Amino acid sequence: MMDKWLMGVDLGGTTTKLAIISKYGEIFHKWEIPTDISENGKYITTNIAKTIDEKLEELGMVKSQLLGIGMGAPGPVDGSNGSIYEAINLGWVDYPLKDLLEVETSLPAVVENDANLAALGEMWKGAGNGAKDLIAVTLGTGVGGGVIANGMLVQGASGAAGEIGHITVVPEGGAPCNCGKSGCLETVASATGIVRLANEALSTDDGHSILQQKINAGEPLSSRLLFACAAEGDLLSNEVINKVSFYLGMALSHTANALNPEKIVIGGGVSRAGEQLAAPVREAFERFAFKRVSKSTSISIATLGNDAGVIGAAWLVKKLYS
Repeated sequence: MMDKWLMGVDLGGTTTKLAIISKYGEIFHKWEIPTDISENGKYITTNIAKTIDEKLEELGMVKSQLLGIGMGAPGPVDGSNGSIYEAINLGWVDYPLKDLLEVETSLPAVVENDANLAALGEMWKGAGNGAKDLIAVTLGTGVGGGVIANGMLVQGASGAAGEIGHITVVPEGGAPCNCGKSGCLETVASATGIVRLANEALSTDDGHSILQQKINAGEPLSSRLLFACAAEGDLLSNEVINKVSFYLGMALSHTANALNPEKIVIGGGVSRAGEQLAAPVREAFERFAFKRVSKSTSISIATLGNDAGVIGAAWLVKKLYS
């Protein structure tokens, strides 16, 4: 019998990433389609099924060569039936995603939170390197998290385990968060939060910072620009990065004190800063973590980039259906 392929899907707000993956976690073919969020995302599963059919035909493959389909989606997932409790940006509440996906694709399906799948992907083929106890945090427009303990994904009582982005790090006077609270890690460590902190710092700057000069020259303020200016020795940019790293290191130390992971992996767009971010985060982590925890935990930058989610989705298909 021929080995079957695994289908991985990562649903994002603007694009949906898809990949056909071997049972060893190697990507055979990957592509993406725009995410149609019109009418509360009712066409999403139809579009996924359609693009898979088209791609299989293009590659000279048939659906029976696929073992199943795994999909990551934003928001907490009900592990018992694969429905989405709530995905605010899509307008989904108790949305039966797994059932719809199985009907549309005629494949066995599994659905999980996107950050959890990124954690599984990094564990299997990325920076996690097979670690059985791992925390993954993704720093993008928001801050997501996934927890793996004893080689198993931790989902929690209502699918909301690993919501590291909503640990309070600024107890008084913090910025409002999309979740309805204020002072969450997401407000200071996401790409959006970093830009907000940079704007705050610039409002009291005398205009001499490298960052301000680049903005005056027409460059848009972004977390990428901030890290670039810091690398050029800009004091203001480095102060902002130290602040971000302080909050992130502290939140990760709280999580690690509870879970004692072998590895913490930092992913998402902001993680492209590499050691420029990881080094000060480690410093803060060591300051706040219980000594035995900090000694046994390594903090590294994710290595799979945008492929982490689809690879994690494939791992779940392999685990459930082979």
